[in-house]
Amino acid sequence: MSQDLSRRKFVGTAASVAGVAMAAPLLSACGGGGKQRTGANTRSGLKAALPAHVPRNPVKPDIAPVSGSDGAVTDPGFLRYPSEHVATVEGVPGRGGSYTAVTPMWGTVPSQGNSFYQAMDKALGIKLTMKPADGNNYPTIVPTMTAAERLPDWIQLPAWWNNNINVGRLAGTQLADLTPYLSGDKIKKYPNLAALPTGAWQAGAWGDRLYGIPCFSSRFVVPGTTFYRRDILEPRGITPDQIKSVDDLMTLGKELTDAKRGVWAFDDVWTYLYPLWGLPKEWAIEDGKLRYTFELPQYLEALDWHHRLAQSGHVHPDALAGNNANGTTRFYSGKVLIAGAGTGAWNLADHQSGTAADKNYRRGAFDIFAADGKSAPRTFMGATTTMLSYLNARLKPEQIKELLAVADYLAAPYGSREYTMVNYGVEDVHYTMEKGVPTATTAGRKYVQSAGYSGLASPAAVISNQGADLVTKDYAAWQATNVKRLYKPVFWNMNISMPQAMTTAAAAQSVQDVVKDCYHGKKKVKDVQDAIAGWKAGGGDRLTHWMTENVLEKYGTGQ
Repeated sequence: MSQDLSRRKFVGTAASVAGVAMAAPLLSACGGGGKQRTGANTRSGLKAALPAHVPRNPVKPDIAPVSGSDGAVTDPGFLRYPSEHVATVEGVPGRGGSYTAVTPMWGTVPSQGNSFYQAMDKALGIKLTMKPADGNNYPTIVPTMTAAERLPDWIQLPAWWNNNINVGRLAGTQLADLTPYLSGDKIKKYPNLAALPTGAWQAGAWGDRLYGIPCFSSRFVVPGTTFYRRDILEPRGITPDQIKSVDDLMTLGKELTDAKRGVWAFDDVWTYLYPLWGLPKEWAIEDGKLRYTFELPQYLEALDWHHRLAQSGHVHPDALAGNNANGTTRFYSGKVLIAGAGTGAWNLADHQSGTAADKNYRRGAFDIFAADGKSAPRTFMGATTTMLSYLNARLKPEQIKELLAVADYLAAPYGSREYTMVNYGVEDVHYTMEKGVPTATTAGRKYVQSAGYSGLASPAAVISNQGADLVTKDYAAWQATNVKRLYKPVFWNMNISMPQAMTTAAAAQSVQDVVKDCYHGKKKVKDVQDAIAGWKAGGGDRLTHWMTENVLEKYGTGQ
């Protein structure tokens, strides 16, 4: 995740990092109405639909990207906000059209007609009425719009809600097909969009056609990591390179825990550690056959270790009780020294909050290692983006072209003139430059930081924490060390529409509940085995068969 301002607008949202975006049925799962369509892409069809990738680097980063395995690339790092705001769009992109846009928002909705909206309309050359909607209720708000066929002209549909919002069904019916405008070299008309990663465009493709416009994309996406209090461990001579296996981690837990002083080594870590056993989030190919992650023998091995960890006394009692709301506070106060989280936690806001609690605070992360300490260290890559926007299918071709030109403006790279406008507004009105850093004024804090434009189109991620260079250097160095340890999981970046019964089976809630109790020490591994057996009989085996027949055999693994 990028640490820049626009990405921090979405802190607090729950985003899946799985490579597969599961959507609701395109055809009824009942009634015997023929074969199911999946909405997945063929290799040849996807190749024809995807835009050409044309890198563009008008603003040079302080820390250059590093290439790794399976197409992974680290995010560029910026220690200073560029002093020259390079223009990447010539003139005004719009032609005077009038449109509406809806994005999810977690926070106070800016008033209509405010100074920032007015300035953006002028910069974009259109009247774009922003209508932010409550992010907490978004997956119920949008279906109401689609049922009435009253979508706005432009809407953000985060991929983790593909199932709730029926994006697979909407593609080509209520959402505009962008293939005729962006496929292949056609995208070169929009240079900033052409610079976005190919995988991000793939995340917006359904049935060999292109629909979604990427936001907040990155070629370094992992399912989170295991953090530690670097300022506390390092003075004790403990460094990440010493942790080469989960046995090493368990030993470290014993060394760090001092319950009498109110200090425990661990908070909740299952979600961020289980991939170290070579486990995918969902699917793997084993002996030529498709297997769900539950069915892999190392899944139970991972659970056994976490069950023993829960009973070791090295985990904070509140974490074992499932109280994750105060997890960050426990980490800042030093009551826990090792905690799992998404990499988006490694940012300026974290640094500010941490140092407010302890002036020496410094976040660190263990490198990706193999659970057994012998296998090659690796973890699965997440989707290149889980945030996309879509245009309304009722728009005329000239209107679509106008909004794609606007999207090109919104996707201008970090530090450019356009990026500065979208993220900070007008200088001396919405921000002032203080020590080389764009700093929001009262008007900026009120109107700009939750406006939603970057939820319609955004540049690829960067690492930038102005005023906290150490955070940027630490996170960039961690990415560089681990970029060669990533791999594409089965069905990576694929959109798959499923019958409702299969969607329910894939959620496997009956198993997940027992798994949680197991890694909290309340139930045993045998209980999980029983739950898995019940899941397989109750729908899991049918899910595997459906995925094999309808996706694997027709479309491949996506790797």
